[in-house]
Amino acid sequence: MNPLKIWRNETIGGKVVESLKKNNFQACFCKTGPEAVSEILKLIPSGASVGVGGSQTIMELGVLERLASQGNIILNHSQPGLDGAQKLVIRRQQLTCDVFLTGANAVTMDGKLVNTDAAGNRVAAMIFGPQKVIVVAGMNKVVKDLAAAEERIKSWAAPFNNKRLNTQNPCVKSGGCLDCQGPTRLCNVTTIISKRPSLTDFHVLLIGEDLGF
Repeated sequence: MNPLKIWRNETIGGKVVESLKKNNFQACFCKTGPEAVSEILKLIPSGASVGVGGSQTIMELGVLERLASQGNIILNHSQPGLDGAQKLVIRRQQLTCDVFLTGANAVTMDGKLVNTDAAGNRVAAMIFGPQKVIVVAGMNKVVKDLAAAEERIKSWAAPFNNKRLNTQNPCVKSGGCLDCQGPTRLCNVTTIISKRPSLTDFHVLLIGEDLGF
C-alpha cells in the first residue's frame, strides 16, 4: 500500500478508535487483515459457537476457516446449499451464540456504528443476545457523521450487496438507491449503535485496509 495511504489510515483510524473507546466499546486498530485475524482468534475461545452476520469483510479475511479448524461451531446462514427454512434456523441460533462476528456498513468519526438490514437478524444480534460481539471494519467504512453514513449505505453498500445477492431491486440497474418498495427490498431496518449495549461484551476492530462493501 502507498505509504501516504498507510499514514492516513493510521492517523484517522487512531482517532476513530479513541471515539469508540469513549463510547464504551473495546476497540483497536489493526494495520492489516492478517493482524485483525490474529486479534479475532485471541477473542474467540476454541469450542465457542460463532454466529456470522452476512459480511463480505469476514469472507475476505478468511477467518471462518481458521475458527473451524480450532473447533469452533460456525453458525453461518450464508453457506451454500441451505434452503430458506435452514437459514432461518441458523439466524435464530445466532441470537444466542457465544460470539457474534460481523462487519459494519459505516463507522462515524465520533464512534457510532450504523447498519442497514433486510430482516434485522444481524443488527438484532449486534445489540443483544450473544455473550460477545466482534465487529470488523475496513477504513473504507469510516465516514464523517450520521448523514454521511446514510449516504454511504445508499450509494455504496446497498447497491453492492444487492448485486452480490442477485436481487432484482432497481439499484442493481441504477447503481444507486431509488428507495424501492418491493418485497425483495434489502434496506428495511437501520440501527445506530451510539454507545456499547450495556449487557454485551462488544469489540470493534478497525482495519487499515479497504475491505467489504
